[in-house]
Amino acid sequence: MRLTTEIWVSALVRRVFAAGGFAAVVRRGAAEAGAVFVLARDRSGEVTLYGPAAQTMYDTARPDERLFSQLEPGGNAEALERRLEKESRFDPDIWVVEIEAGGMPVEELIALRTP
Repeated sequence: MRLTTEIWVSALVRRVFAAGGFAAVVRRGAAEAGAVFVLARDRSGEVTLYGPAAQTMYDTARPDERLFSQLEPGGNAEALERRLEKESRFDPDIWVVEIEAGGMPVEELIALRTP
C-alpha cells in the first residue's frame, strides 16, 4: 500500500530536519495522491528542481516507491517558477517542497532515477 502524499511529504521534511537541513512546504496539494516536486537548494544557493519520474522508470519489485528525476538543473528562480506554474496548470493538486539538505545528499532523501 502506498503512503498518502501528505504523510510522505511530512516524512521528507522530518528527514531533512534530522539531517541538519531545512525544509518547507511551499505548496500543499491533494492529501491523498498529489504529485510532489522538490526544490533542492545547495549551500551556494543554486536550486535544482526534481519531479516525479516517468512511469517507465518504476521498478516492478518496488512499485510503491516514489521516484524522482531531475527536471531543471541549477536553474534560475524565474525559470523554476515558470516550470512549477506550468505543472500546476496541468495538475492543480501538486505539492512543492523546498529543501536545503544540510549534511545529507539529496540522493539519500529522495529516490532518484536518471533517464
